[in-house]
Amino acid sequence: MANSAGQGATSVSQATKRKSGAHALPTGFAARDLCARILRQILAKYQPLDETLGLLDGAETPLAPNDRAFVRAIVSTALRRKGQIDDALARFITSPLPDKRGLLDEILLTGGAQLLFMETPAHAVINIAVEQTRRDKGARRFASLANAVLRRVAGAGADIVAAQDAARLNTPDWLWSRWAAHYGDAAARAIAEQHLIEPPLDLTVKADPERWAERLGGIALPTGSVRLAARGRVEALDGYGEGAWWVQDAAAALPARVLGDIAGQRVADLCAAPGGKTAQLARAGAQVMAVDQSTKRLERLRENMARLGLTAETVAADVTTWRPDAPFDAVLLDAPCTATGTIRRHPDIPHLKRPADLEKLADLQTRLLDNAVTMLRRGGVLVYCTCSLEPEEGIRQIDRLLAQRDDLSLEPIDPAPLGARPEWTRSPGILRTLPHQLPAEDPAMSGIDGFFVARLRKSGA
Repeated sequence: MANSAGQGATSVSQATKRKSGAHALPTGFAARDLCARILRQILAKYQPLDETLGLLDGAETPLAPNDRAFVRAIVSTALRRKGQIDDALARFITSPLPDKRGLLDEILLTGGAQLLFMETPAHAVINIAVEQTRRDKGARRFASLANAVLRRVAGAGADIVAAQDAARLNTPDWLWSRWAAHYGDAAARAIAEQHLIEPPLDLTVKADPERWAERLGGIALPTGSVRLAARGRVEALDGYGEGAWWVQDAAAALPARVLGDIAGQRVADLCAAPGGKTAQLARAGAQVMAVDQSTKRLERLRENMARLGLTAETVAADVTTWRPDAPFDAVLLDAPCTATGTIRRHPDIPHLKRPADLEKLADLQTRLLDNAVTMLRRGGVLVYCTCSLEPEEGIRQIDRLLAQRDDLSLEPIDPAPLGARPEWTRSPGILRTLPHQLPAEDPAMSGIDGFFVARLRKSGA
């Protein structure tokens, strides 16, 4: 991977040389330099990974496709394994560093990810990291330190990694303690270990998952999703252009199905973008109104629906206050949350979220739920879900709502029609998936997002 990744950066190096008049940059410099800058945006400015990857499109000299993939791989590895990398680096940094040190931390993190977990040749990693340090105004005085530390990591890294408690080191204390308290010590460790594995690619297909699994070289899950080993560009896979399927984690595909038979019904999909659940509802024959506050994300939803040949009405509005012209037969609310159930797919989340975020988001979920109920006709069904592992964003929201509304009742979910595993059902009839609960002989095909799903019915005919 490392050798191929470096080839596409030759033009970048030559262009930079002509511009600066400096000596030629090492092959692969541009890709690694972008890694450090992306990591700075995430770790220091708390910008989500999906947004920071936009730096790839804004690079002064475009990177070759293999270099772009290499950047994504380095950044994801650095985030997924940051606790272990920091632990290894700290063993060879004997004195406290000043606060003002430029991109040094991100350069070392980029180098450490490659040396410890990506089998990149040490000489290439170290030479480029030293060059990055020299060219960064705030970090240049630490070039010798970067060289010495990374050389030691290269020499002792394998032994260090072998002795580390990877699950514990890569999980923030506040999350580990919460998961242990809510799910038990063994489950907390199993969840954290699952986060260390790059997730597979799950697809929701319009029809015949077994045929598509065979056609794409994957497997059909009991839930109806098709699972593939992560590989290449999604757009290049068979069936993408014809709109035969869309990317959606197997757990994320459950809430829409919990609504049951919705053919011909008016259904609201609240906080709908990017539209995986909207597509499911439309495919099931519902008259769908997709509501989201972000016009940009709704545009992406419309593009996805057009590719799939499906239709839904879209509304840009604040879901906490929006009112429809007439009540809906069913409402699906996939509420914004801390997303701690999706860390295996989004390794930036442990570095972006804080305990204070939980309180703010729980308050938002309360307001969203309260308004969602007002949109529902008598006898209608409301499905509430979040991709969070935290009770404040799941069962406690439902308990609060039921305590305040005597016109709502919890309708237990039968896992059998969903193809759900028995351990995903918890009293009093809600669905709760945990990231480690879909094991497979091949670890690369294991796991599922952590989701909470509850179904409520409004009384009256």
